[in-house]
Amino acid sequence: MTHSPRGPLSHLHDALSALAAKGLRRTPPAPLADDDVSFCSNDYLGLARRRAPGAATSGAGASRLIAGERQAHAALEHAFARWLGTEACLAFTSGYAANVGTVAALAGPDDLIVSDALNHASLIDGARLSRARVAVTRHNDLDAIATALAGRKEKRAWVVVESYYSMDADGPDLRALRALCDAHGAALYVDEAHALGVLGPEGRWRAAEVGVTPDIFVGTFGKSFGSQGAFVAGSLVLRDWLWNRARTFVFSTGLSPMAADAARLALEEALATPLLRERVRALALRLREGLAALDLHPLGFGHVVPVVLGSNERAIAVAAALATHGLIVPPIRPPTVPEGTARLRFTVTAAHDEQHIDKAIEAVRRALEALR
Repeated sequence: MTHSPRGPLSHLHDALSALAAKGLRRTPPAPLADDDVSFCSNDYLGLARRRAPGAATSGAGASRLIAGERQAHAALEHAFARWLGTEACLAFTSGYAANVGTVAALAGPDDLIVSDALNHASLIDGARLSRARVAVTRHNDLDAIATALAGRKEKRAWVVVESYYSMDADGPDLRALRALCDAHGAALYVDEAHALGVLGPEGRWRAAEVGVTPDIFVGTFGKSFGSQGAFVAGSLVLRDWLWNRARTFVFSTGLSPMAADAARLALEEALATPLLRERVRALALRLREGLAALDLHPLGFGHVVPVVLGSNERAIAVAAALATHGLIVPPIRPPTVPEGTARLRFTVTAAHDEQHIDKAIEAVRRALEALR
């Protein structure tokens, strides 16, 4: 039983109660049991549980601008820049920190940011902090982006997108976007967080798949590479500017050297084991085909498999039914997705096998039958 607190935070109790009434209040999930099968992890290549041999110290101890620079940082950034084919790379403590700090450091009050309507919260928050004028365009709508760029009065423009949207499992036409940016003198900023490691040649990025080089490229170490942190890759001048002006980098203790070593070693393992990527792709296709046979029509493509169920109640009920079978697929509800589009989002990883996939398909079938 809960009681209404008194004092300056008492209004939060009422706000939480209102969220609960709408089926939107989130509570901490139970820890995963050893035999649970998680379909909500971003550990796409299944590398998070390995132990990095001879890992570096656990903490940087200070901002990297002061006394927190470690050899592990340089080794990590060099390895990823070489793999991606960029001049430089800069490691941040999280994907959120990378996007917020980078967008706010690059754009200013005299700039235009053209932002996809489904961009991640970190990109939205970075745009707000930049104080630039922000034009939010319909999802993956090239015509809307072209209109925003053509009508601008600002000297500089930044087109900010994700290459693979994790709630819809789709992405923009990056080749057309690059041409559009070039035609209008705009910079192309691409967040490849959910594509990196799985999509594109060697899992490098979706942009590489179509021969496109963004001006700013963001990826994470905390998904396919099973560690923590993120990076921004691009030119040397971009790295130098962010080192000096990205507040989430300047005013944060540096990325843990242990996490940096773990991410670098995971990259080496991923490149040496292409079967990991192939396994993820094959299992994702198996899941997509099985769910389609249930007339569910998964959205998009690739290793993220979203299934729209409509109401919050329906999504919660199906997720609860799957949990009774040890299948962890949390319901995705507003405000993460639009009203009326609550869904289950399966993320397929190399830690799964065919039996896990088939068990999930059968459990969904039974859950839907029970709701009829």
